[in-house]
Amino acid sequence: MFNFAQIVSEAHIKRAIKEGKFDNLEGKGKPLPKDEAENLPPELRMAYRMLKSSGYVPSEIAEENEIVRTIDLLAHMKDEQERYRQIQKLNVMILKMNERRGRPIHLDDSGEYYHRIVEKVRIAEERFGTTHKNNE
Repeated sequence: MFNFAQIVSEAHIKRAIKEGKFDNLEGKGKPLPKDEAENLPPELRMAYRMLKSSGYVPSEIAEENEIVRTIDLLAHMKDEQERYRQIQKLNVMILKMNERRGRPIHLDDSGEYYHRIVEKVRIAEERFGTTHKNNE
Protein backbone atom coordinates (compact mmCIF):
# COMPACT_ATOMS: atom_id res chain seq x y z
CA MET A 1 0.00 0.00 0.00
CA PHE A 2 1.46 3.35 -1.06
CA ASN A 3 1.12 6.42 1.09
CA PHE A 4 0.65 9.93 -0.27
CA ALA A 5 4.37 10.84 -0.15
CA GLN A 6 5.34 7.74 -2.12
CA ILE A 7 2.71 8.42 -4.80
CA VAL A 8 3.82 12.06 -5.20
CA SER A 9 7.50 11.06 -5.29
CA GLU A 10 6.82 8.43 -7.92
CA ALA A 11 4.96 10.98 -10.05
CA HIS A 12 7.88 13.44 -9.83
CA ILE A 13 10.36 10.73 -10.84
CA LYS A 14 8.26 9.63 -13.83
CA ARG A 15 7.90 13.25 -15.00
CA ALA A 16 11.68 13.83 -14.68
CA ILE A 17 12.36 10.68 -16.73
CA LYS A 18 10.00 11.86 -19.49
CA GLU A 19 11.67 15.30 -19.52
CA GLY A 20 15.11 13.68 -19.82
CA LYS A 21 16.49 15.06 -16.55
CA PHE A 22 18.25 11.76 -15.80
CA ASP A 23 19.93 11.43 -19.21
CA ASN A 24 23.20 13.27 -18.55
CA LEU A 25 23.85 12.79 -14.85
CA GLU A 26 27.39 12.93 -13.53
CA GLY A 27 28.74 9.42 -12.97
CA LYS A 28 26.22 7.77 -15.29
CA GLY A 29 27.32 4.24 -16.10
CA LYS A 30 29.86 4.16 -13.26
CA PRO A 31 29.55 2.11 -10.08
CA LEU A 32 28.13 3.82 -7.04
CA PRO A 33 30.69 5.01 -4.48
CA LYS A 34 31.40 2.66 -1.58
CA ASP A 35 28.95 3.09 1.29
CA GLU A 36 30.86 4.29 4.36
CA ALA A 37 28.13 2.89 6.60
CA GLU A 38 28.05 -0.60 5.10
CA ASN A 39 29.55 -2.16 8.24
CA LEU A 40 26.91 -0.62 10.48
CA PRO A 41 23.65 -2.37 11.25
CA PRO A 42 20.94 -1.24 8.79
CA GLU A 43 18.90 0.44 11.54
CA LEU A 44 21.85 2.74 12.43
CA ARG A 45 22.89 3.77 8.90
CA MET A 46 20.45 6.65 8.50
CA ALA A 47 21.38 8.11 11.90
CA TYR A 48 25.08 7.81 10.99
CA ARG A 49 24.54 9.62 7.68
CA MET A 50 22.53 12.39 9.36
CA LEU A 51 25.23 12.94 12.00
CA LYS A 52 27.94 12.96 9.36
CA SER A 53 26.12 15.40 7.09
CA SER A 54 25.55 17.76 10.04
CA GLY A 55 29.29 17.88 10.76
CA TYR A 56 29.46 15.54 13.75
CA VAL A 57 32.80 13.76 14.03
CA PRO A 58 33.26 10.78 16.38
CA SER A 59 35.74 11.42 19.19
CA GLU A 60 38.16 8.82 17.81
CA ILE A 61 38.35 10.64 14.48
CA ALA A 62 38.67 14.02 16.21
CA GLU A 63 41.63 12.66 18.22
CA GLU A 64 43.32 11.39 15.08
CA ASN A 65 42.74 14.72 13.32
CA GLU A 66 44.29 16.61 16.25
CA ILE A 67 47.34 14.33 16.18
CA VAL A 68 47.75 14.83 12.43
CA ARG A 69 47.46 18.63 12.84
CA THR A 70 50.07 18.58 15.60
CA ILE A 71 52.47 16.58 13.43
CA ASP A 72 51.93 19.05 10.58
CA LEU A 73 52.63 21.98 12.92
CA LEU A 74 55.82 20.31 14.13
CA ALA A 75 57.09 20.07 10.58
CA HIS A 76 56.94 23.87 10.18
CA MET A 77 57.91 24.94 13.68
CA LYS A 78 61.19 26.86 14.01
CA ASP A 79 61.55 27.28 17.79
CA GLU A 80 63.20 24.10 19.13
CA GLN A 81 61.93 24.59 22.68
CA GLU A 82 58.36 24.86 21.45
CA ARG A 83 58.87 21.85 19.17
CA TYR A 84 60.10 19.82 22.12
CA ARG A 85 57.01 20.81 24.18
CA GLN A 86 54.74 19.96 21.25
CA ILE A 87 56.45 16.58 20.81
CA GLN A 88 55.81 15.83 24.47
CA LYS A 89 52.17 16.89 24.04
CA LEU A 90 51.92 14.71 20.92
CA ASN A 91 53.31 11.70 22.77
CA VAL A 92 50.76 12.16 25.55
CA MET A 93 47.92 12.42 23.00
CA ILE A 94 49.06 9.23 21.27
CA LEU A 95 49.47 7.37 24.57
CA LYS A 96 45.98 8.39 25.71
CA MET A 97 44.44 7.43 22.38
CA ASN A 98 46.17 4.05 22.37
CA GLU A 99 45.18 3.44 25.97
CA ARG A 100 41.50 4.16 25.23
CA ARG A 101 41.62 1.88 22.21
CA GLY A 102 43.38 -0.89 24.07
CA ARG A 103 46.44 -0.70 21.85
CA PRO A 104 49.98 -1.09 23.12
CA ILE A 105 51.36 2.15 24.48
CA HIS A 106 54.82 1.88 22.98
CA LEU A 107 56.05 3.34 19.73
CA ASP A 108 57.01 1.00 16.93
CA ASP A 109 60.74 1.61 16.60
CA SER A 110 60.77 0.65 12.94
CA GLY A 111 58.61 3.54 11.75
CA GLU A 112 59.62 6.93 10.42
CA TYR A 113 57.62 8.70 13.13
CA TYR A 114 59.63 6.98 15.89
CA HIS A 115 62.94 8.00 14.31
CA ARG A 116 61.78 11.59 13.88
CA ILE A 117 60.72 11.77 17.54
CA VAL A 118 64.02 10.27 18.73
CA GLU A 119 65.98 12.75 16.62
CA LYS A 120 63.99 15.72 17.92
CA VAL A 121 64.42 14.61 21.51
CA ARG A 122 68.16 14.08 20.97
CA ILE A 123 68.52 17.58 19.51
CA ALA A 124 66.55 19.09 22.39
CA GLU A 125 68.62 17.20 24.97
CA GLU A 126 71.85 18.40 23.36
CA ARG A 127 70.63 21.98 23.26
CA PHE A 128 68.83 22.24 26.62
CA GLY A 129 70.29 19.36 28.64
CA THR A 130 68.40 16.46 30.14
CA THR A 131 66.14 16.68 33.16
CA HIS A 132 67.12 13.20 34.37
CA LYS A 133 70.11 10.90 33.98
CA ASN A 134 69.81 7.43 32.47
CA ASN A 135 71.25 4.51 34.39
CA GLU A 136 74.05 3.13 32.23
